[in-house]
Amino acid sequence: MRTLMAVAVLAAPLFSSAAFTQQPSRSGASIPDFSGVWVHPYFPGLEPPLSGPGPVLNKSRRPDGGSNPRRLIGDYTNPILKAQAAEVVKRRSDNEVSGGSNPTPSTQCWPSGVPYIFFQVGVQLLQQPDKVTILYLRDHEVRHVRLNQPHPAHATPSWYGDSVGHYDGDTLVIDTVAVKTDRPFAMVDMFGTPYSSAVHVVERYRLIEYDDAKAAIARIGRENVKIPEVDFDPAYRGKHLQLAFTVEDEGTFTRPWSGTITYARPAREEWEENVCAENIVGFYFDAKEAAAPRTKQPDF
Repeated sequence: MRTLMAVAVLAAPLFSSAAFTQQPSRSGASIPDFSGVWVHPYFPGLEPPLSGPGPVLNKSRRPDGGSNPRRLIGDYTNPILKAQAAEVVKRRSDNEVSGGSNPTPSTQCWPSGVPYIFFQVGVQLLQQPDKVTILYLRDHEVRHVRLNQPHPAHATPSWYGDSVGHYDGDTLVIDTVAVKTDRPFAMVDMFGTPYSSAVHVVERYRLIEYDDAKAAIARIGRENVKIPEVDFDPAYRGKHLQLAFTVEDEGTFTRPWSGTITYARPAREEWEENVCAENIVGFYFDAKEAAAPRTKQPDF
C-alpha cells in the first residue's frame, strides 16, 4: 500500500477543558471523568475481541506475525461478511496484491464515518450535561453526541451518523445510526469493508486499571504496528480509557461483531494540529487525480 497523504503538524496547547466540568447524572451519581488527551499509537488500530466475531484483519503479515502496514490485504474469508461484502474486500485485496493502491477516506481527505474513525490515534472527549463532543487528532474531525435523548424517528444520514448517549454507571454508552452511505469511500475499515444504511454502532467507554490495560495493549501490539511519532507516556501508570464497540448491519454482515481500542496518556503534552493536504494534482493513486473535496466558489 502506498500512503501518499501530505500532513502538516503544528504543536498547539491542549484544548482547555475547564468549561467542561463534570456534572451528576440524572440519578445523582457522579459521572466518570474522561477529560484530557488519549492516544493509541497503532495502525490499523483495531484490537480483536478476546472471543466471538471480530473485525476483518490483514492477511499480509510481518515476519513476527503481526499486521503488515505496507500491504493491507483484507481477509475476505472472515465469516462476518455476507457474500457481496466479501467480494468488495476481495477486489481490493486482489488490487493490493497486484501492486495497485486502494483509496480510503483518510488518504483522500474525506470524513471518516463510524466506525472507520476509530483508527484515529488521538482522541479527546469534552463532557457537558447535555452532550459529549469527541475531537480526533487527524484533520479536525469532530463528533457530537446528544445525551439522554432518542434518535429521531427518521434521522437524516450524515458523515458520522446520528449519535445519542447516556451514562450507565461508570460507562459512557453511545448509540449511532444513520451513517451516510451516499458518499465516496464508504467503508468501515482500511480494507474497504462496505456498510449499508442499516449500520448500527454501539460504543462503550470506561476507565480501566493499568494492569488490565497492559494486557489489552500487549494484544493490540501483537496485531498492529506501533506509530512512534504518537506514543504512550512510558511512565504513566494511571487509569486508561477503553472503548469496546459492536457493529451490526444486516445488509452487510452475517452477525454483529466487536472490537476494542485501549488508550493511554500521550508522551507529548501538546494537542497537535494535523491536517490532511487536499492536493488534487499530486500522484495520489496510480497517477490519477485525487478525490479530495473541492468547490468552484469560496465559502467565505
